[in-house]
Amino acid sequence: MTGSEAKTVKPPRRIGPRSGGPAASGARKLVKAAQFVSDGEPVDNFPSATPLGRRAKAGEARKAAILKAALGVFARQGLDGASVEAIAQAAGISKANLLYYHPSKDALYLAVLEQGLALWLAPLSRFTEADDPAQAIAALIGAKLVMSRDHPEVSRLFALEMLRGAPLLKPVLAGPLKAVFDAKVAVVEAWVAAGKLGPVDPPHLIFAIWALTQHYADFAVQVRALSGKSLSDKAFMDETQAALTALVLDGARGR
Repeated sequence: MTGSEAKTVKPPRRIGPRSGGPAASGARKLVKAAQFVSDGEPVDNFPSATPLGRRAKAGEARKAAILKAALGVFARQGLDGASVEAIAQAAGISKANLLYYHPSKDALYLAVLEQGLALWLAPLSRFTEADDPAQAIAALIGAKLVMSRDHPEVSRLFALEMLRGAPLLKPVLAGPLKAVFDAKVAVVEAWVAAGKLGPVDPPHLIFAIWALTQHYADFAVQVRALSGKSLSDKAFMDETQAALTALVLDGARGR
């Protein structure tokens, strides 16, 4: 068609990052945030320790409510299934108010992932070669179970991002997370070489801990249906931590 009858046809939305596009810049932002977390630095999306005035406190509370609501919606429906309207409703604010803080759904999704990275990376970053292996592994299992109990939606959101090919998180996986992972693999290798652990395969040990602990977040409905319990029950939380720690350490302990 030509003239007044001509219409502009928008190309279909691309999921993967494009060089120089919003997704690519978003991935770079996540890499930068993950590097800060790996180095023990704070992430921008977390509340400031500086005393705030009443108006600033209200603004921070509103931003926190938006991120919490967005995490819940994204974790249930994914990026493509979620809507700004649904997130605004969950946060108890207007769509216009939400867009004042985050100009688009993609920008909000990026902010939620950025905040989640701090929780995701922190437990693995803690143990060192000087630590007692049994205590360090038990602490890692405990920290991951606490995350599965207190922040299950972060784990579910990351799982959804992986299932769609991790277009935003792939650079984080190959960069900051890989760096932390390699450093901890070296720690486990040193423990094995010193006879403090049995001849375990370090990467698979870490993968197993992740899988065992994150199961209680990603498959919480199944856990409750089969056991009638959840990690919110203190007795079950303690039982789970003890069982998983024994399971892992019995296979990894030096002989």
